[in-house]
Amino acid sequence: MLIFFLLLTNALAMHPDVAPDHQIHISKCQIAFNEPEQALQMSFHIFIDDLEDALRQRGADELFIGTEKENPQADAHLEAYLREKFILEVNGKPASYVFIGKEPSEDLQAIWCYLEITEVNLFQQLSVSSEVLMDVHEDQKNIIFVERAGKPSELLLLTQQRPSGSLELK
Repeated sequence: MLIFFLLLTNALAMHPDVAPDHQIHISKCQIAFNEPEQALQMSFHIFIDDLEDALRQRGADELFIGTEKENPQADAHLEAYLREKFILEVNGKPASYVFIGKEPSEDLQAIWCYLEITEVNLFQQLSVSSEVLMDVHEDQKNIIFVERAGKPSELLLLTQQRPSGSLELK
């Protein structure tokens, strides 16, 4: 069912009647525990037009994210926004991540942001607060997938009414 939902949202986002107006307001974040490296590695998929709207509301105009004209300060604005809107606790303790970088998606309508938390010896509990783009769209939904080797993926669906959630991963 989850795979069907993701395929449907991707198909709708790519459909020519939907993509220009972008009626679906969704981001997705995959969090994977890399046990050999003792790290949580995150890939965050965010629509560029919505992200630029959010950053514009904060005074960051004309960033041209993911284009040849990208403003040299785009990464700094993006990282500051994510640090405010995407907050994690690992095993009950606040976790600070490193912003690794970003790259445009294949369709050039979104970007992938890469984040990492290192020195995670034991990964049993995760709390996520994701208000990414909720300041732009009331119907924004943020899907968080959490993966660990040998365990089924866990899922959190976050909305303005429920911008945070926790998973016990035993």
